[in-house]
Amino acid sequence: MNKFTGLVRRCIDDYNMIDEGETVAVGLSGGKDSTALLAALANLRSYYPKRFELCAVTLDMGFGGMDFTPVEQLCARLGVRYTRRAVGLGQIIFNERQEKNPCALCAKMRRGMMNDIITELGVRKIALAHNFDDAVETFMLSLLYEGRLSCFQPVTYLSRADVTQIRPMLYAGEGTVRKIVEKYELPVVRNLCPASGVTKREEVKALLKTLSSDYPDLKSKIFGAMQRLPLDGWGLLE
Repeated sequence: MNKFTGLVRRCIDDYNMIDEGETVAVGLSGGKDSTALLAALANLRSYYPKRFELCAVTLDMGFGGMDFTPVEQLCARLGVRYTRRAVGLGQIIFNERQEKNPCALCAKMRRGMMNDIITELGVRKIALAHNFDDAVETFMLSLLYEGRLSCFQPVTYLSRADVTQIRPMLYAGEGTVRKIVEKYELPVVRNLCPASGVTKREEVKALLKTLSSDYPDLKSKIFGAMQRLPLDGWGLLE
C-alpha cells in the first residue's frame, strides 16, 4: 500500500493537486479504481506534509442490484465522511431518452450532479479515479475518433461550478490497481450499467492490448509524449 500511495503522492506533487487545510471529495463509484484511490488518499492523509481532510460521495445511478453497503463500511473504517445520493440517471438515459450514445450524456450529467453535491457539502475539490491506462485510452479515443490530440487534464478548474477536479492516480496502471484491491480485499460494487463493456473505449483497450504485444512499452511512450509535448495541462511543474 505504501508503494501504491507513493505513486499517488508523486502525481499529486508533480501537479500540485492538494493545498494545505482543504477537504478533498473522492468520487466513489464503488469500482476498483475509486476504492483503491480512497484507500491511498486515506493512507497519504496520515503523513502528507500538507494537512488535508477527505470525504467520499457516491452517485446511485438507479441500476437495481447495486449494494453500496461495503463501500460505506470502508469509509467508516478509514474515518472518511460518506454521502450517497440516489440520482436515477439510469432511468433518464436508458428508459426515457433511450440514448444511442449514453456514455457522453451520462458523464456530463454525473459531473454536474457531483459538483452540486460537493458544493452543498462545502467542498471545492474532487478526486477522480482515472488511472494510467484510462489516460492513454482517452488520448487514443480522441485521436482515432475525433482526429484530435487531446485528453482530460490532471488538474481541471471548472469556473462555472467553482470546483477543481484532480486525478491523483494517473501514475498507477490498471494492473497495479487490481493487485492492490485484491491484496487488501477492498470492496468492489459490480457495475450493472447496460453499456458497460460495449463502448468505444473497450475497442481502443483491445487495440492497445494487441499493439502492446509487439511494442511492450507503447502505452508508456504515449503517456510520456503527452507530458513532453505537452498536452494542455499536462506539463510537469518546475
